[in-house]
Amino acid sequence: MIIGLTIILVLVLFLPFTKIVERNLEVFLFIMGVLSALVSQVLNRDLINEALIHPINITLAVLVAGLLFRWFQGTIKKGVLGISKAIPYRLFIALLVIILGLISSLITAIIAAIILVSVVSVLEMDKKSEIRLVVLACFAIGMGAALTPIGEPLSTIVVSKLDEDFMYLFQLIGVYVIPGIIVFGILAAFMVKSREESNTILVQSAPRSTNQESQVESYAEIIIRSLKIYLFVMALTFLGAGFQPFIEKYLIDLNPLILYWINIVSAVLDNATLAAAEISPVMNETTIRDILLGLLVSGGMLIPGNIPNIIAAGKLKITSLQYARFAVPVGLIAMVVYFFVILVI
Repeated sequence: MIIGLTIILVLVLFLPFTKIVERNLEVFLFIMGVLSALVSQVLNRDLINEALIHPINITLAVLVAGLLFRWFQGTIKKGVLGISKAIPYRLFIALLVIILGLISSLITAIIAAIILVSVVSVLEMDKKSEIRLVVLACFAIGMGAALTPIGEPLSTIVVSKLDEDFMYLFQLIGVYVIPGIIVFGILAAFMVKSREESNTILVQSAPRSTNQESQVESYAEIIIRSLKIYLFVMALTFLGAGFQPFIEKYLIDLNPLILYWINIVSAVLDNATLAAAEISPVMNETTIRDILLGLLVSGGMLIPGNIPNIIAAGKLKITSLQYARFAVPVGLIAMVVYFFVILVI
């Protein structure tokens, strides 16, 4: 079992950067997820039912958001551009990341990601700036959503498993997460090109169609993207279940500081599953904190690591390689910084 799961993990980590797999990423992850469940001998009717039901809410949210954006694209574009011109552009970018990160715990990571996509879609940024903004915002959203039980599945599972109240995670990791969100916002302000620089790059690159209709997604494109999200989440459900026996057998009793680094696999595995397997009511708060921070920071490093990454990359056509080139270095630096912070504190 161990050899089989190790091979699957290596394949999931590296094959998405190849062109053949990247074009069919959802199908590839689905196959890997089913294989991992088979290797671990956990593929049964209950898991299949969970895999079929789990993606429904996320898929519906993406579908409805896509339709609303299509119907009200003109109004949304006018509003976003108006706000972005009313205040300094870099301040707007920073506030976008910070506000989405902070409110994601109340509106859910899914809704925050959909708002991010809607805003980025109308800013007409150059591709490099777009990727940087999306990556930094996804880090902020993924971390901020964990501050309450309604933000994302990970926080729901942890609070339920520990039988704690609504504000438990905010009190436990808020002092670490909120400064991180602010830093990601500041980084976005400095690393995203100004409006003038972006416009210059866009003019020099291949000309975009000026016909507004040609820029509006068709209903078929919206439905296909929603179905891809469904398959993506289903694949992650299978992957999480497939690797859970391995996690329970070999990782749970490790030192929390070692687990912090091992949890970098959250970049490709469902962090809610990892949290469910690793966190126990008998642990002290320091151990729980270390495990959670490792899961939350590394979740933004690759597209499969978090639902916001999946939604944003899918809508904005950001490839796995494009995302990873910027997100992996940022994530590793953040992991190192947080590691020293928890060591000191």
